[in-house]
Amino acid sequence: MENTAFKIYQFEDKGLAHYSYAVLSEGEIVLIDPARNPQPYYEYATLHDARIVAVIETHPHADFVSSHLEIASSKEALIYASKLLGATYPHESFDDGDFFQVGKVTLHAINTPGHSPDSITIVLKDENQKEVAAFTGDTLFIGDVGRPDLRESVGNLTAKRDELARQMYRSTREKLMKLPDDVLVYPSHGAGSLCGKGLSSANVSTIGAEKLSNSALQEMTEEAFVEFLTADQPFVPKYFGYDVELNKQGAPDYNPSVNAVPRLEADHALDSNALVIDARPQTSFRKGHLTGAINLMDGLKFETWLGSIVGPDEKYYLIAETEDALEKLIAKAAKIGYELNIAGGIVAKELGEETSPETDVNAFTQNPDAFTIVDIRNTGEVKTRQIFPNAISIPLPELRERAHEIPADKPVLVHCAGGYRSAAGASIIRQAVQDQPVYDLGEAITKF
Repeated sequence: MENTAFKIYQFEDKGLAHYSYAVLSEGEIVLIDPARNPQPYYEYATLHDARIVAVIETHPHADFVSSHLEIASSKEALIYASKLLGATYPHESFDDGDFFQVGKVTLHAINTPGHSPDSITIVLKDENQKEVAAFTGDTLFIGDVGRPDLRESVGNLTAKRDELARQMYRSTREKLMKLPDDVLVYPSHGAGSLCGKGLSSANVSTIGAEKLSNSALQEMTEEAFVEFLTADQPFVPKYFGYDVELNKQGAPDYNPSVNAVPRLEADHALDSNALVIDARPQTSFRKGHLTGAINLMDGLKFETWLGSIVGPDEKYYLIAETEDALEKLIAKAAKIGYELNIAGGIVAKELGEETSPETDVNAFTQNPDAFTIVDIRNTGEVKTRQIFPNAISIPLPELRERAHEIPADKPVLVHCAGGYRSAAGASIIRQAVQDQPVYDLGEAITKF
């Protein structure tokens, strides 16, 4: 959005479906919920010959690591966050009634708990004190509201999901829905984020539009809302709690942390206690890979699946086919703070003598009962559509812990929804089911 007195710029990270913002007025910039790599914000400031004066955190994020501490330190900017967050970094409290001026606009804090007990919404008022925009963090999304089940055991303040759902009911009804209908809604996430269950692909809305179309804002009792909000939420990746705590204390500076990841030669002796994440294409992986390697291919959601399969306390090696691919993968891992866990990055087109079998789709089609079928889609996906009636359902994020449940009396065939996840799933199952071949149905699943 552009105005003669101010400008709002939206940054997008498609991989994590994350939006962050720059509010520019009179040569001063305030950043809201910045991503891990601060460089795009520095470039924006240089482009507009402006100075970053403040960073606002709407809450300690679970799904990505913020650069608030690094930006504040390098640019001598202030960090604003709710006192409820319990931040261990220098900051200014920003809660109900608090505001500050940047250029010709003022930014006001509203406590809007629900997604987390310490969530705030920032309302931008123009020079005439007209409410123009609301930066709603993970409280109000376009088409949804934030999930209430991520703070039961992490953060400065913890709360059970039912209590947070009740807080969300009150935050939306008593605060956000009372803003003028023409106030723009700028959320921290869009479609594809795991911070909600029904997010729209739109990147901006208005309070009035959300009151009309957002299913979570329709008229219902508090009890009905709690039931609605707590039902059918997506899975919680392993890294979410880790990121909440890392954001609460502030992450290390981006470039030094990424550069500190060891780059190893292909023949380097590996620690047998560390995982091996082989991000090469499936065709390369099948031809030869290290024993026990997990074939988590590079893709749009690589960082989400990395943080879903690998725990935050586990060390892992990262394998890519080219140096450029490896650097991009390390950068993706850093978005969730997982560069700190990389034991080493390795570039190799060919690596390891263990091979994976090709899948005979015709043989499976003619006699599916000859296989143990494992469906690694998420529970919600299986509930919506069961592809094979006799399939064993084990979601990919649970597979390392539950692969022993898979019978080893006949060949195993693994599938997901489009072929990306099943490559990782098959490589995990091969470690648990060693007496039978394990096949990956891959993209052929789309024929079924």
